Amino acid sequence: MKSKFPKDFLWGGAVAANQCEGAYNEDGKGLSVQDVLPRGIRGQRTDVPTEDNLKLKAIDFYHRYKEDIALFAEMGFKVFRTSIAWSRIFPNGDDEEPNEKGLAFYDDLFDECLKHGIQPLVTLSHYEMPLALGKKYNGWMDRRTISFFERFAKTVFERYQNKVKYWLTFNEINAILKAPFMCGAIMTDKEKLTESQLYTAMHHQLVASASVTKLCHEIIPDAMIGCMILGVTVYPLTPSPDDVIKTMLRDRETYQFAHIHARGEYPSYLLRYFEKNNIGVDITDEDKEILKNTVDFISFSYYSSICESANESAKMTGGNLSKGFINPYLKSTDWGWQIDPKGLRYTLTKLYDLYSLPLFIVENGLGAEDVLTTGENGEKTVNDDYRIAYLNDHLVEVEKAIDDGIPVMGYTSWGCIDIVSASTAEMKKRYGYIYVDRDNDGKGNLERYKKKSFYWYKNVIETNGESLKR
Repeated sequence: MKSKFPKDFLWGGAVAANQCEGAYNEDGKGLSVQDVLPRGIRGQRTDVPTEDNLKLKAIDFYHRYKEDIALFAEMGFKVFRTSIAWSRIFPNGDDEEPNEKGLAFYDDLFDECLKHGIQPLVTLSHYEMPLALGKKYNGWMDRRTISFFERFAKTVFERYQNKVKYWLTFNEINAILKAPFMCGAIMTDKEKLTESQLYTAMHHQLVASASVTKLCHEIIPDAMIGCMILGVTVYPLTPSPDDVIKTMLRDRETYQFAHIHARGEYPSYLLRYFEKNNIGVDITDEDKEILKNTVDFISFSYYSSICESANESAKMTGGNLSKGFINPYLKSTDWGWQIDPKGLRYTLTKLYDLYSLPLFIVENGLGAEDVLTTGENGEKTVNDDYRIAYLNDHLVEVEKAIDDGIPVMGYTSWGCIDIVSASTAEMKKRYGYIYVDRDNDGKGNLERYKKKSFYWYKNVIETNGESLKR
């Protein structure tokens, strides 16, 4: 079958600085919130970095990036999504001057990508903020954090304006309501935060996102900058109108973020929610003007779908930050995430119908426990047919969406090389095409091995999707 993917489709993979780089205290880098989260989203933070935090070393991408970029190039990547660690550039977040060694590292990284014909897609803030901003200002609770983020963004836009043409502001920006410390350096215990405080922090992030969108358009006119949404695809558990209404309300929790980025204003239902629940958010006239700086495209993560129901006794499932009810028609991963390729097509269609902006799938993949074996040629590998099946079926649905007329810019599968998990900060939950020899205890030589999926994805990119099994 002839491929429906456009010739300029951006095939690639994605990682986050805090999950791959390591070198947490090298070359002037300050501490980030991730350096005190040894158990990921679900664990408690520590006072100082502890040896059991695998992210402190991660997969040592900081020192091995040339080797890894060469492997991505061998697969044929057109784009590589990564993030800039804010605390490498401004160690305390509010520093007057940037850290030159941090800036130089990303110069070298982006140069290496471009040398291999790979476009960097850069997230400014991917679940990583300078820890000092939390301790001094309580993170995004304080409006002053907006100006610190603007300084950071302006610095990197000016520095990399000739190297990076694709940017994202915040990774999964809607997650701040669920994980305020990891996503916003908010030191106050989540249980003690009021809705007014949470939505105030959210508002500050949204204003900052719109402000740096304007900065990007001014400093790099030929660049594209987008928002990034945690894709929570929700179905009614039954045809009951009560379930449908619950689903509508749950959808709004996700789409309100896309709405503000794409339309430049708060949706009326969110403002009404503030009013009805006495939620005080200081939305100034200046804020309203800044929010009008809308994005060029919408990017999102998609791993699974959930159901919503008015029947609270139904069984629960879900990913890191998206709990819902089990869909009886779907199978689940080892981590309980339901596998739903058609849900990706549904999400693409819904986002485009709502906002009429180009879309970019910047996270999608299968986390699994991989077993390293010796292949026929004597080289170590992983026979990850389960991952190939997952990715193949999702890409087939992407192709159908494109055939429907939806402008999909590209696809960067998550954790294209094995990295430390965000949810539990472990290594055994692997997503990559490349196996990294490191285990949950931190043991291993960090050697890289190509999995079976490495060659599968290489072929998909070479044929621009024609090799997919439909």
